[in-house]
Amino acid sequence: MPSHNATDPLLAPLDLAGAFVSFDALHTVRSNLDWLVVRKNAHYLAVAKHNQPKLRAFLAALPWSEIPTADITRDRGHGREETRTLKVATVDHLDFPHAAQAIRIGRWRRQKGRTASRETVYAITDATAEQASPALLADLARGQWHIEIKQHYVRDVTFGEDSSTSRTGRGPAVLALFRATVADTLRAAGHRSIPAGRLAHKTATAALDLHGFP
Repeated sequence: MPSHNATDPLLAPLDLAGAFVSFDALHTVRSNLDWLVVRKNAHYLAVAKHNQPKLRAFLAALPWSEIPTADITRDRGHGREETRTLKVATVDHLDFPHAAQAIRIGRWRRQKGRTASRETVYAITDATAEQASPALLADLARGQWHIEIKQHYVRDVTFGEDSSTSRTGRGPAVLALFRATVADTLRAAGHRSIPAGRLAHKTATAALDLHGFP
């Protein structure tokens, strides 16, 4: 079966049999999910956001108030508190390849000096309840969340990539490479917070020192 998803060439050489693959909502498309299960014999955890409005609406309309919370995790450190709750429901005849369970994740987060925030995220997986426990699904979702915080949030919010007006030629790719280099260099220098690291290197001399220029 031909595939039209950009992730497939990256995953094709890998042995993914029995593995779980998670990704952000951009890649939650039918051909991608079917390819992972049929061609790679893998499992998926796929987030549903507004790029799949019908899927997200279906998941949001499930009777979650009648479904007990299956997993709760709490993290605290570096002035941040976060609580995540997970509910899981078996689904039949969902119009997405091989979908067996629907997932709702509630996130409550408070950063020191900031107002607490709440977020609800929906996802689907082909794994049955016997193949993936709520604790495993929570671990997979948490791993994906960490990727989003470290990569996508930094690029979209801290560096304003989504609002960039560069749209022609190789400009966007070059700028994305520069942003990624700056973020990785700041982390290597010991900065846990990219915004704070940028503030600490506002002068030309500090920026050059950070990147090892004499």
